Amino acid sequence: MTTAPPTPPDTDPAAFVAALRRLKAWSGLSYRRLERLATEAGHVLPHSTAATMLGRERLPREEPLAAFVAACGLRGAEAEAWTDARRRIACGQPGPPSLARPVSLPRPGRRRVLAVAALSLTALLGGALTSGALTEDEEVRDTRTVHYDASRDR
Repeated sequence: MTTAPPTPPDTDPAAFVAALRRLKAWSGLSYRRLERLATEAGHVLPHSTAATMLGRERLPREEPLAAFVAACGLRGAEAEAWTDARRRIACGQPGPPSLARPVSLPRPGRRRVLAVAALSLTALLGGALTSGALTEDEEVRDTRTVHYDASRDR
């Protein structure tokens, strides 16, 4: 470890976790070795927690973060810089501006076209149903009443 450790960004959780991955690579330690060194420094950091923490894009909790940076060999102001950056991101305090892509919104014309098409289809189906074109009613064949004359049977 002849080079300086990576510094924590305070832009967003994804950049923060990416910097944690660089910190692990800088340390050259395995997850099991990080677990042992964290225990020696008075922290609890299971190797599975460290692996999960670096495998996600979410901001890690402060306790495992402190254990992780201590296990990587950072002390004092270097370690505090990581927890301070995490707090700033968690509280939503602005850091340097990120290069986020703008969200594209649908064109207003498209929404209007879809609304007109939906109304037209509703009107067409409503007219077809009320005219009986889409119903399966059988015609009434003969509605006359047959009068039975019992006097003819004799």
